[in-house]
Amino acid sequence: MDTVTGAPTSGWDGGERHPETQGHLAIGGHAARARRDLLLPALWAAQSRVGWISPGALNYICQRLSVAPADAYGVATFYAMLSVSPQPKSIVHVCDDIACRLAGAPALLAELRKTHPADTVRPSPCLGLCERAPAALFQCAGEGARDYVVAPADARQVADAVRSAPHPVPLPPGEGTGGSASAPQTLDARREGLRLLRRVGHVDPTSLEDYQRNGGYEALPAALALGPEGVIRETLASKLQGRGGAAFPAGRKWEAVAKQPARPHYLVCNADESEPGTFKDRVLMEEDPFAVVEAMTIVAFATGCEKGYIYIRGEYPLAAERLETAIAAARAAGLLGANILGRGLRFDIEVRRGAGAYICGEETALFNSIEGLRGEPRNKPPFPVEKGLFGKPTVINNVETLVNVLQIVLEGGAAFAAIGTGQSTGPKLFCLSGNIARPGVYEVPFGPTLRQLIELAGGAPGGRAIRAVLLGGAAGSFVSPSELDVPLTFEGTRAINASLGSGVIMVFDERADLADTVRRIAAFFRDESCGQCVPCRVGTERQEELVSRLDAKRPLKSAAEEDALLDDIARAMKDASICGLGQTASGAIQSAIRKLGVFSA
Repeated sequence: MDTVTGAPTSGWDGGERHPETQGHLAIGGHAARARRDLLLPALWAAQSRVGWISPGALNYICQRLSVAPADAYGVATFYAMLSVSPQPKSIVHVCDDIACRLAGAPALLAELRKTHPADTVRPSPCLGLCERAPAALFQCAGEGARDYVVAPADARQVADAVRSAPHPVPLPPGEGTGGSASAPQTLDARREGLRLLRRVGHVDPTSLEDYQRNGGYEALPAALALGPEGVIRETLASKLQGRGGAAFPAGRKWEAVAKQPARPHYLVCNADESEPGTFKDRVLMEEDPFAVVEAMTIVAFATGCEKGYIYIRGEYPLAAERLETAIAAARAAGLLGANILGRGLRFDIEVRRGAGAYICGEETALFNSIEGLRGEPRNKPPFPVEKGLFGKPTVINNVETLVNVLQIVLEGGAAFAAIGTGQSTGPKLFCLSGNIARPGVYEVPFGPTLRQLIELAGGAPGGRAIRAVLLGGAAGSFVSPSELDVPLTFEGTRAINASLGSGVIMVFDERADLADTVRRIAAFFRDESCGQCVPCRVGTERQEELVSRLDAKRPLKSAAEEDALLDDIARAMKDASICGLGQTASGAIQSAIRKLGVFSA
């Protein structure tokens, strides 16, 4: 253990030479390798000791990793969860994003600020706990402290947790055989035919043995029997498309990396699930983490990857803990490491924790973050399949996409393709939140209508009328009541100029303040823009100003001219932004104004 930062010395000193290694340093009597890729973990380790990154700790980290202090400072100040200024050892982040606002988060924040010091209670972007809104995250420092969540939260619960900090209340246990409240289909009247959620609430997520007793690690031997080409062949036949929003065919991506002659190949699981309204990957990681590990091992085998990373958002402490436990257990059982199942297969996984940056969900920004750089997107081409992490061929998929490979290997690509529709195949996870009777993750084959899925979740509470649905999250678009019969498929949503995105279905009933929601979306994109490119940096700010004018009924121009200006801003961001943040930042706002008439009354 490093005495200054608290970071484990394994990985700092000795070990294999890393692609980013720049040489050796002799500091404190130790021969240290320059490993810039360890910068973010080292910053986290320093902060976890005292609650912030002191100048002394930052300088020591820079010496050990051979990073210029200005560069390290730029990285540390890029992330919302890191601080280079003194702050309390325990901070309460209260989500005030869309779903939590509907559940009373502004009132909760106001109440907490009356009884707690101002610097200990802070508003937060979406914490990925939308089905349990309102939510609070406790960020704790000190010996034995760890981060944890309280959700749903009220002022009394938060006050009790504050009194216990920095020694946290226990993390919530596994839901056991009674099912998971975050996945209503797994409760007492358990839905038959679940695939992705079939172990959720039924299997102890901390037990490898329980996972194996319930079908776990059956797919890996089957994949080894198929061979790398066979796994890719079945994935291509399955027509599996990525579940993160871009919907790129997974088999084509895996095939492209497998054919690349440059070595090594990397596999990255994108678990930086930061899109407001999205929490499906969190449920899989918390409740079925061994499935994520097994799926990554299969994809690594198929694509020739020897090293994998799970990049998980910093706001998911329980998911990170469950994954670390699963990785350690799999490694001890010979299911990860240098000789998996005695077959000579070499693959291992490292968990990397993000630190509060929505932009790091973009694949190239995520690569930069792992490499110890600011999480800013890269220009493409080159694409990750050619030059990704550390400049090498890289497979990157989100959690849901990867876990589908277990079913594909066991049942065959044709059987998977027979589920859903011709263009949208397999099961799909949807995140229902907002004004809905039974919020949570729902698994259905592609094809039901939006109305049918809302009815499956009990509709709006009290039988109230639905005013709108946000489909795809803040980067998606609003759907009007007249469009509820749209099929939930990639092709179906495109027909109404919408998209499935990350599977968000956020319901707003007749009492919802849509103007407040639109203001929050505009503020979210302005705040989360990394600022690297002018179209996004300036466009998101001008967009928020325009929304504020419309809401205050103080337009600078006529309504038609303001509408034309919004079009110009949206077009500039879409055409010229480096990444998808700027390209999609206007979709929900424009649809709310035009379809729903927000601000027109």
